[in-house]
Amino acid sequence: MKLKRIVKYLMLVVFVIKAVFLDRDGTIGGTGGGMHPFEFTMYDFAPSSIRRLNKLGVKVFLFTNQTRVGRGFFSEDDLLKGFEIMKEELSRHSAFLDDIFYCPHSPDEGCRCQKPEIGLLLAAKEKYKLNLADCYVVGDTGSSDMVSAHKAGTKKVLVKTGWGKGSLTSFRKDWKGIEPDYIAEDLVDAVDWILADIINKV
Repeated sequence: MKLKRIVKYLMLVVFVIKAVFLDRDGTIGGTGGGMHPFEFTMYDFAPSSIRRLNKLGVKVFLFTNQTRVGRGFFSEDDLLKGFEIMKEELSRHSAFLDDIFYCPHSPDEGCRCQKPEIGLLLAAKEKYKLNLADCYVVGDTGSSDMVSAHKAGTKKVLVKTGWGKGSLTSFRKDWKGIEPDYIAEDLVDAVDWILADIINKV
């Protein structure tokens, strides 16, 4: 059985490019709401969860709305420095992000990259030649993460951390008619489900 699983892993890595898109605030750390990049900290379990995907050869992308740049709360330069701090922390745990896709615009700019629009996902698709149907979106906000995933045709995993529980209760009406493929307690649970789903489809 163990040998069979290893063969499946190798087939996955060689023949199919899989990707997991991770929201930032409320999914890998923070509180769910926006915050200054220098104040953001990851959940203790986030680096090891990302490392598990790295080891399997699954691409891991951060995709995040950062409207506070456009609204003047902090600069895009500060945001990029914050990303570097996060990447350094991941590296200390032998984990990494393959790329970061972010929207710095304010909500009233009408851009096509801000979730629930799918510009960030389409940019990744073009850059990495992805089939989005083979990809997963993991996030805590139904009205942005899950709606974006639904529009793009990816698998949808909602985590209960951050704003996840509120998305399932008080704010469920904001994404009515869209059902997650899986509701996870946290990123650890989400990665467990994703890896099982990938293996079952090889």
